[in-house]
Amino acid sequence: MNPATPIITSTYSRARHKIAAPLLFILLGIIYASWAARIPALRDLLQLSPSQLGFVLLSAGIGAVISFPLAAWLAAHCGARQAAWFSGLGLISALPLVALAPNMQWLMVAAFALGLGSGCFDVAINALGASHEKAAGRSTMSLLHAWFCLGTMSGALLGSAMAALIVSPLLHFIFVALFLLPLLTIAYRTLPVDKIEPKPATQYFAVPHGPLVALGIIGFCGAVAEGSIADWSGIFMKDQLQVIDGVAPLAYAVFAALMLLARLIGDRLKDRYGARHVVASGAWCATVGIFIAVCAINVPLTLCGFALAGAGLAAVFPFVFSAAARHGSTALAAVATFSYSGGLIGPPVIGFLAQGYGMRAGLSFIGVIVMLIAISSRRARWLE
Repeated sequence: MNPATPIITSTYSRARHKIAAPLLFILLGIIYASWAARIPALRDLLQLSPSQLGFVLLSAGIGAVISFPLAAWLAAHCGARQAAWFSGLGLISALPLVALAPNMQWLMVAAFALGLGSGCFDVAINALGASHEKAAGRSTMSLLHAWFCLGTMSGALLGSAMAALIVSPLLHFIFVALFLLPLLTIAYRTLPVDKIEPKPATQYFAVPHGPLVALGIIGFCGAVAEGSIADWSGIFMKDQLQVIDGVAPLAYAVFAALMLLARLIGDRLKDRYGARHVVASGAWCATVGIFIAVCAINVPLTLCGFALAGAGLAAVFPFVFSAAARHGSTALAAVATFSYSGGLIGPPVIGFLAQGYGMRAGLSFIGVIVMLIAISSRRARWLE
């Protein structure tokens, strides 16, 4: 036997393992952006008012928040790899169901299922990311979240193309599901087998306490901002600037593109300046971008505002989840639950504000929330 063969096989295996985690983050990003990109079309198909759309988005948020104790249980009993597999299958299956909804009530049910799957999948792949970071012995979470941004940017651009070609949301989502299922299978088979603890934790839900509260607040505000921009930026573009369906998703596409670029250098910035400084400075940058977008002077300037917001918010989730994961899966689930409650509350609040005061008021609310991130991150000592 050639003595070099085991070494080559081992090197090949490690290379495959490095590819698996980015694939999962890309997958989540594509699904997230595919749904966000077609919200204007789904709204128009079912003739929903801003407040009715807010209730639909609330259903997705409820599903995501409910999912976190389930995600922690799955990770503890089955391992993060198996949890990602099961929740990934559910998430991919839920996407076409959204487009099949014949009315608002069924759309709320489908959005709930989508939120449930995405929440479980999110916690599972972030647990895998934390293990990857621990094995690497250096900060890598920002880079992994950059792959998520690559997925969201790709999904938003695909959604823009599908809308421009007048492809129905159903055909669009079926195409995405059929494309992503093999990717999920490849990633699952490539990841190393989970090492289950002999005595898994018995607590799968916890309210953040002590220093974890500050992490939860930052994550909460980040979820409000990021989720609201994903869900409402296309509506804002269409209603305020009267753009066509093919142009509306570009707001989220440029948001994701600049977030991707910022996350590629996020780990180096963290190592040099510290997480608190990076998150706070980015939040002030995002605040400026959001208020540029609020002005809605013209399409290019509005897109620049959303792009600036994406760059500024890039550090929030990678650094918050990385800090929480260092204290175990229950701490990660607790912070994730509190954080993603922002995704539960934020988009519906934007809808109610838009119903009563207009879309500019709703978007201005996001700017205020981002200011809170800048203030809170200065006091979050566990963020480092």
